[in-house]
Amino acid sequence: MHRKQTGVRGGIMRKVFLAMVAGGLSMAGVLAAQQPEAQVRTGSASGVEAEARVQSLLADHQFFRVEQALSSLPPEDAQLYRGVLANRRNDAEQSIALLEPLVERVAARGDLAQEKLLRKALAEDYLRAGAWAKAAAAYDALAARLGARLSADEQDEIELPLKLLPLARGNPATTVEPCEPFTMQVEKNPLGMIDVPVFVDARPRAWMLDPTAPFNLIARSTAKEVGLKLSAETATIRTLTGRPIVVRMTVIPRLTLAGRLTLRNVTAFVYDDADYAFAESRYQVEGVLGYAGLQALGSVTITGDDTIEVRPSRATTGKDDRLTTGVPFFLDGDRLIVALGKKTGAQADASMYVVDAGSQQSYLTSRYYNEHSDEFAGQKMELLAIPGAESFPPQPAFMAETAHLAVGDATVAVHYIQVITQPLGAAAFDDVYGVLGIDVLDQLGSYTFDYRTMQFAAKPR
Repeated sequence: MHRKQTGVRGGIMRKVFLAMVAGGLSMAGVLAAQQPEAQVRTGSASGVEAEARVQSLLADHQFFRVEQALSSLPPEDAQLYRGVLANRRNDAEQSIALLEPLVERVAARGDLAQEKLLRKALAEDYLRAGAWAKAAAAYDALAARLGARLSADEQDEIELPLKLLPLARGNPATTVEPCEPFTMQVEKNPLGMIDVPVFVDARPRAWMLDPTAPFNLIARSTAKEVGLKLSAETATIRTLTGRPIVVRMTVIPRLTLAGRLTLRNVTAFVYDDADYAFAESRYQVEGVLGYAGLQALGSVTITGDDTIEVRPSRATTGKDDRLTTGVPFFLDGDRLIVALGKKTGAQADASMYVVDAGSQQSYLTSRYYNEHSDEFAGQKMELLAIPGAESFPPQPAFMAETAHLAVGDATVAVHYIQVITQPLGAAAFDDVYGVLGIDVLDQLGSYTFDYRTMQFAAKPR
């Protein structure tokens, strides 16, 4: 069994294989905790204090407040944090343009906290953009320059790209063919996750949808049946399932989602079937559609009747159907963070929640409890074993029979969700208001993630 961890990290495959949410502090939280290692640069005390405040806000996912505070920073520092904010907003092109010119200068002045933040964001940008060679070089540089200073959780976070990207350095970029909006029927697999219909070179399959997985994955039996060419080189990884497994790389010439949306030259990594099979439920994972596939889908609306409405990133229709209502969401490493709150114009007052479609159990944190403690007066407290926090003893918690969550102009009621009453002292738990997993998402009439506008919307049943 792999090392026990103490945080919340994304990646449905890791979580369902271990039957729990895997661990690891967000990089921003780690950076804030490790500020003493950074060398203090020359400048006014007020400038140093301003940057410390920005780093604290960034670690706390207060992205709107970070943007408001940038005017107090020197121009080069402000550029760095604008690049990081673009990374969080999934604007890889803008983030790369802002961060690339700063790499050597930040490295030369010895601010290790800034350098970690910059190099990790830039590596993620290249990966999201499908720039395989640049992404491989960026992760290599991150490990080479800062590997000795990376915590065990940070090393786990970069293991997959660090080891898998060298296999794909020379791969062509994935292309997406324009497509009209469509609806596809999906199924919940025995693990409680969504399986979507795909055609791998015209052969029908059902692949698990994992918005936080950085790579597409395919079972070896499927790759063999289709006749895909596998790389001679292999990589041994452990953070995917918690035990060492050997994977190879392949390029799928044509991958079609629901018979409608076609992707060409899709890079995928091949695992042995036995490494991702569940004997108790008699379920074999045939493949995983990760971030690259989801990005091509553009906007997805998941409804209560097991359908997904898709508005592709590249649509043949001229209709502007981009989602502009709801609330913003962000990508912070492998966490998907939604800024819930009323649409009042004061976005800085939003409450940040993790939406985790790989977690079977939702919970609200002490942040939520501190603002709603009156609602639990007279209730009996119980102990909750927190998912992904096996190193912590069970924590005092109340059961919220109903919690009302504001998603812009809409308010959705979710029921029977536990509320932790005390901070755990771990940033990955304490820096958000809660983790909303499948048990909460299934209570909604529908919910939408629009990756074109980075907006999230939800409707009650």
